[in-house]
Order: sequence, then structure tokens, then C-alpha cells
Amino acid sequence: MSDERDDERSDPPGAQDEEPGKGPVRPESFSSPGGRTEIVVGSGEEPHDVEEVVDLPEELPILPLKNTVLYPYLVSPLLVNTPRSRSLIDEVLVRPDRLLVCSAVKHPVEGSPGPDDVYRVGTVLRVAKMIKFPDESYRLLVQGVARVTIEDFVSSDPFLRGRIRVREDAGDLESVETTALMRNVSQQFASLVSESPRLSGELQVLALNLEDPSKLADLVASNLDFDVAGKQEVLSATSVPERLKVVLAQLNRQSDALEIETEIKEKVQTEMGRTQRDYMLRQQLEAIRKELGEAEDDKAEMERLKERIEAAGMSEEGAKQANRELERMSQTPPAAAEYSVIRTYLEWMTEVPWSKTSEDRLDVAEARRILDEDHYGLEKVKDRIVEFIAVLSLKRELKGPILCFVGPPGTGKTSLGRSIARALGREFARISLGGVRDEAEIRGHRRTYVGALPGRFIQSLRKAGTRNPVIVLDELDKVGADGRGDPSSALLEVLDPEQNIEFSDHYIEVPFDLSQVLFIATANLMDPVPAALRDRMEVIELPGYTLEEKVEIAKRFLVPRQVAQNGIAEVDFELPDETLHVLCESYTREAGVRNLEREIGGVCRKIARRVAEGEVSGPLRVAPEELFDLLGPVKFEPDLAEQGVQAGVAVGLAWTPAGGDILFIESAAMPGKGELKLTGSLGDVMRESVEAARSWLRTHAADFDLEVENFESRDIHVHVPSGAVPKDGPSAGVGMVTSLASLFTGKPVTPKVAMTGEITLRGKVLPVGGIKEKLLAAKRSGIECVVLPERNRKDADEIPENLLKGLELRYVGTIDEALQHTLATTASAV
Repeated sequence: MSDERDDERSDPPGAQDEEPGKGPVRPESFSSPGGRTEIVVGSGEEPHDVEEVVDLPEELPILPLKNTVLYPYLVSPLLVNTPRSRSLIDEVLVRPDRLLVCSAVKHPVEGSPGPDDVYRVGTVLRVAKMIKFPDESYRLLVQGVARVTIEDFVSSDPFLRGRIRVREDAGDLESVETTALMRNVSQQFASLVSESPRLSGELQVLALNLEDPSKLADLVASNLDFDVAGKQEVLSATSVPERLKVVLAQLNRQSDALEIETEIKEKVQTEMGRTQRDYMLRQQLEAIRKELGEAEDDKAEMERLKERIEAAGMSEEGAKQANRELERMSQTPPAAAEYSVIRTYLEWMTEVPWSKTSEDRLDVAEARRILDEDHYGLEKVKDRIVEFIAVLSLKRELKGPILCFVGPPGTGKTSLGRSIARALGREFARISLGGVRDEAEIRGHRRTYVGALPGRFIQSLRKAGTRNPVIVLDELDKVGADGRGDPSSALLEVLDPEQNIEFSDHYIEVPFDLSQVLFIATANLMDPVPAALRDRMEVIELPGYTLEEKVEIAKRFLVPRQVAQNGIAEVDFELPDETLHVLCESYTREAGVRNLEREIGGVCRKIARRVAEGEVSGPLRVAPEELFDLLGPVKFEPDLAEQGVQAGVAVGLAWTPAGGDILFIESAAMPGKGELKLTGSLGDVMRESVEAARSWLRTHAADFDLEVENFESRDIHVHVPSGAVPKDGPSAGVGMVTSLASLFTGKPVTPKVAMTGEITLRGKVLPVGGIKEKLLAAKRSGIECVVLPERNRKDADEIPENLLKGLELRYVGTIDEALQHTLATTASAV
């Protein structure tokens, strides 16, 4: 055994059994007077060879043992080297019986263990041999005699001494259970011995031949490697079947551990063999490459990479990281997989524009000319870019602003970013964020992954070739999130001017300065964009184009582009303004011009076919009435304000992603119980507007000479046409109250009047959004007068006067004022 003990420890196998110059010390047999407990033990060097009767005295010296437990009937070596323990052994050796008690120490203690530090169940041992060494230590060979309980300690100086009582074995030793347990323990232990290199093969034979279940349990427990508490549990168990169960459980645990250990050892040996084989193959490959002269190519590549690192203008931290990886690459065999990973990393590091910048064009007038040349309208956006260029001309070190263009599809948000880059004289890059769900798309993958790459920002900078390009983050509101992370959260660092100076990409692993980049985000709606991200950007709204703007854009940009793309540039082809008006109103319905360009392209293709077939000669001017033959019947009929007057019908204004539109609010009354029915795919907010309108009108029934019974004896049905289109929002409040007031009073709504505004139960009219789009829709539909909330006056003032020509605006602050403009003065029959 090799376990260390407190004052004593067991000798390692193969220790000397005799002192120099003397023969071995043999155990002796002694006779003792009566009155003692008789115990039968073996008397030779091996246990159980010859049995004799041993009388146990009532008191014996007690030797504490650390980290081990000794069992009866078994021979064990001990090493004694402390003065206290040597004095105990000296006294034992002069006794006729040479007996002592060994008990395990419960826990580590400072100094010599006391009565409270040892277990009360121990083993009586007889000293069979003793060898004294020059360092005053004793080597003993002891044999277990019996299990005992230490009833009491009678002294502790100079060593422990106590009264003992023998613990008799309990349980049926010949029962079927005991026999089965013995068989399992013997077989399991024999199997463990055969597989474990630490156990002698003689133990296998000994265990299979033992017929005493108590001795079998002690033999197996003494040779298993488990903690002192477990070994003490075996020693303390008086029931032999229970003792065998504890030993069997430990055997199973040891067998499982040995099986796992064997598997690990085999894997390690296999891996070591593979590693050695790979090493030999690499050495041979290196020798072959030297013969072929390819080793010189590797050295040349190292020099090339070193020169690129020095010329890249990296930050101090980046250069340190690149040189560290270059050193690793020089020590890695070219055939190793790690070699190509390091080389790819160094190529990325040297191709990223660490210090290269493009010179900004600081001519404000030239920048404005380029913006006007590329886009018509969009004055607010152009003014913001010109302001940035003006400030940049005065203060050269200026962080790039974070702009966000919000507007309907087809309004030129992405192309505007390209135009801004041209106006500034910078490189342009576009990152599409639509459908991005992995955070690694923003921050890159760590190099531990196969096929790892930097994030899209580092890739875009490498493509642009400068550290100050214009980068458009397209479709910001389409960013998703799943179990791989939230890309919008990763964008917080990129789009924060205070943080992006040290942007961290997981692939390059060193900070990169993004503060010189001009970021322009685009979105159709701001609602899906997280509030924290929205707060980091300067939001600029791009409203839909007016009819006049669409016609002008078509003349300047769309028609020439489609003429060139369809090969009819040599043809004298013209789309007059009136034809473009019809295209915009009857063949498209959108806030932008994307579908308009498609329809113009359809016209150009028809013309190209006629030219190819020789049907066209001379100048070609497409009149409005010819569009039917070229594009088919009209796709959209404009919602014109009805010319007739009818009580209960009001015209409201709505905002849609494609611009503005008008909607009709229809109310009807019928005999009933005062119930309210709403149809037309109305949302919760719009339904509440109807409820509020009816409650206000019922509260002010006297002001309109109405009987309250009219509300209780009639059912009201409110319907908004185009039922397949969901509708919601509070801006139809004025239209709802006007429709109900017209129904109950019998006064029709004033012709060609539209209205918008949120209402309250107190009769207030609150402001709403989308004023420009709503006013354009009203004008397009033939409306002559629009009733607006007073607090929306500032929004209407920003709209150019030429767009509002022929449209009268009336501002109201209360429902009473609104009804004065929306209801006719003459009542008709309901």
C-alpha cells in the first residue's frame, strides 16, 4: 500500500523485511492467562495459513492512522517515524502478545490526534515483524486480529490507550442472499484484478477461493481505491451482507472508472500515434519541398506578408497582433490546417484600410449641383448634406453623422446615399440588413470556426478601400433576431459616434476606428427599430412624391434611362406631360416612382417592338389615349369626391405606406335598441373613435335640436368601404362625428370637403400625422376644402404653395368649429 498516515504510514511494496546483519523477525505465539477474549488468527507471513487462538486484553494502546483503514486477518506494512508512535511500538514489543489497536483519523489535525479525532471502530493488530532504520524510523509488518469498538479512552499521554470490545459479525452467513453477494463480489473483484495493472494477480486466486464472506469483504475493501470514510463504513458494518453490499457498490464504481480510464488511455495512445505519424510525414514533406525549391517560396511569402504589414499603416495594437500571427505562421508547417487560417487572417489584416482615406470634396456649390443632378426634390435631405460639407470645410476633423432616411418604398433612399458619396467624393458601400438574424454578420465570426470571416462592416471597408466611405445600411427596419443573437443590439456600437471609434470585430480581434465613416440607414417604418438604436440616429423623413414631382422625375430620369435600356435612343420618342399624368394616376398607386418606371419601361418595350418590326417611321409621340393599346386597361380608378350630397356620408383622409388617400365614412340608422355596428375592417383605435363621436353627439344632442330617444330607439351602422383593407388610427375622429351628426340632423356634408383630426369627449380636435400625404390625396381626388386641426398648421406651412394651389385649408380646435365647416346649412330627410 502507498497511503500516507499521520504518525504512521504503510510501507511501499518490496520494502526490506529485515535489518542489516540480522535474520527476519518472525511472529511468536504466546499463552495468556484466562479472562480474555479468544480470537483465532493466522500466524504466518501470509494471512490465513495457520490459525491460532489469541486472547485480547480489555485495554490496548491505540495508534491513529491517517488516510487508510486496516482490516482483520490481513497482513499490512507500517512505517512509524514520530517519537510518540515509536514509544507506543516500544511498549508493544515488550508485551507478550504484541497487540495494539489502529483507528483511522476522521479529519486532518495539527499535532498528535486526540480521542475526538479518531473513529471509535478500529482493528486490533499484532506486530509480526519490525525493522529499525538509522533515521530512527520503524518498519513494521502487522496482521489484523479483530474488529473492536473503543468504548473509552483511559489515557492520552504519552499515547492513546483505551478499553475495547470485540464487534461480532452479524447476519446469516449461509443465506442465499449472502451467497449471491459473495459470488458477485468475487467475480467482480477477479474481473477488476485482471484488468487493473495496479493489482496483483494472486489476489484474483485468493478472492475466488475464500469461503468466509466477512474475510472476503475485508480483503476486497483493503485493495480498492476509495476514500477513508467509505473504508471505515466497511469496517464499522457488523452485518456481513450489508458489508458485502457496500463493497459491491464500490467495486461497480471502480470498474466503471477503470473502463473510462482505459478508453481515455487508448484514445491518447491513438492520438499520439497519429501525431507522430503526422510529424514524420511533415518532415519527409519538408525534405521533398526543399529538394523541389518550394521552401524558398514560403520564405518569400513570409517576407511579402511582413512588408504588407509594415505598409498597411495599422494601429500599434493591430501591428503587434499581426506580427505575432506572422511569427506563429513561420513556425507552422505549410501543410498544417492552421497555416492557411493564419495566412487568411493576415491577408485580411493587411487589406483593411487602417489609414487610407479619400479626400473630401468641400465645394458646397458643386456638392449641391451633384445632388440636384441626381435627385429631384428632397430639399430637407440635400440641405442636411450641404450643411455637413460646410462644417467639414471649416473643421476638418469631424466625425461622420449617423443619418436615417425613413420613407415609403421607391422614394430614392438608397440611391440618395450613392449620390451623397459622389457629392462628397467618397467611396460608396451598401450593406443590406434585410433578414439578417445572426450577430456574427455584424461583428464577424471568431477564428475558431471553420470558414470564419469578418463582419459586414470590415468587409465593406475592405471593398471600399478607404476608412471614410459612405456606407448605406439598407432596410434597417427588417433586421431580425433569433437564438444566434440580436443584430440590432450589435449595431448600437456601430452607430454610436462615441463608441465606434474602437469597434471590435471578433475576427480581426483588434479595435478599428469607424468614426470617419458616414453611415446612412434606410427604413420604411421606424416602429420596428429599437428605441435605443433610434436614439443614436438623426431621422430624416422622405414623404411620398406629389404628382407634379413624379412627372418631373419621370421626364428627367426615368424616361431617358428606359429609352437607353430598351435600345430606342435613336428613335425620336416622346412621352408628353399629359401622358405621364395618366401613367401616374391610372397605372400606378405608390408614394415612390418604382412602379412608374416599370410602366414607362413597358411602354418603351412596346415601342421597341414596333421599331424592330418596321411599323414606326418618323417622330413618335405617345398620347394618353394610346396607353390603353400599349399597357391595357387602367389599373386604378381615382377615388373622386362624390358630386351628390347625402346625409351620413363624410370624406376622411388617410395615410398609407404608398402615400395618402381619401376614405368615405358611411352611417345609416334603423329602428332598434340603440346598438352600434361597425364594418369595414376597422381597428380598435378607429372603433373607439366611433364610440367617442357617438358619445359626444349624444351629450350635445340639445345643441342640434335632437331628442335623446333617437339614440335609444335606433341602431347605428357605420361602414368604411374597401373592407378588405385593414384600417386603424385616430385621425378619422372628425370624419366620424361629422358622419353621425349629418345622419341625425339630416344635414348633408358640405360637397368637396375632406377632414382629418382626432377628437376627445370634451370636444377637442387633436393633431395627427401625414399631413402632406393627406393634402396631396385630397387635391388628387378633387377636394376643394380640407378641415385640419389647428395644431397641424405648422405642418401645412412646410408644404410648397404650388402644391396646395386650388385647395382651401381651414383650421379648427373644437368639434363645434369643425361641424360649422363640414355640415351644410339645409337639412334633408333622413
